[in-house]
Amino acid sequence: MLKIAITGGAGTGKSTVARMFKELGAVVLDADQIARAAAAVGAPAWRELRRLYGEDYFNPDGSLNRAKLAQRIFADPEARRQINALIHPLVAQELQEKVADLESQGVDLVMVEVPLLFETGREQAFDGVIVVSAPEAEQIRRLKSRDHRGDEEIQGILQAQGPLADKVSRADYVVDNGGGLDFTQQQVQNIWTQLQKIRLTAGAKKVSVHHNLP
Repeated sequence: MLKIAITGGAGTGKSTVARMFKELGAVVLDADQIARAAAAVGAPAWRELRRLYGEDYFNPDGSLNRAKLAQRIFADPEARRQINALIHPLVAQELQEKVADLESQGVDLVMVEVPLLFETGREQAFDGVIVVSAPEAEQIRRLKSRDHRGDEEIQGILQAQGPLADKVSRADYVVDNGGGLDFTQQQVQNIWTQLQKIRLTAGAKKVSVHHNLP
């Protein structure tokens, strides 16, 4: 199975690019969705977060107040370290299980949206990495308009993540999402075409090896 990660900085448009790949036929998993499920009401991570931070960080229905917790972790490196240590291993395990299940079903290419891929040292788990980039001014504009975050919180988010230029330098593929959606779509299509060639070549090699067995 060919495993491809999609990552980038906050506000670069990772989810937009992931959706475009999905529309082309890709099987796409979302690490953020898995992280949200890991902290669902009653889950072990939910209980630990409640113990660590108290009821002030939870809504009246018991669900985690993600906006309030986000403000805390992007202003407090120790809190961020605590939560990463709690959540990331759970996400990694769940992703591993989901990928294994897909492979058992015959899926030969899976894409995973992983916001903190390099920060958590998980790039080695993938055969290729796509980095979605955008100018910092555009990242800030999107975070303000989309998530209604303040300047201080935005700076905390950007500082908590590795430099985008570093991620771009380590990428196998880069999608420049600083322009219009048509421009982004064309880049996604080009990468998808390349991945299909790799997938088909890998499949052909397996068939060849199988046919050559005594």
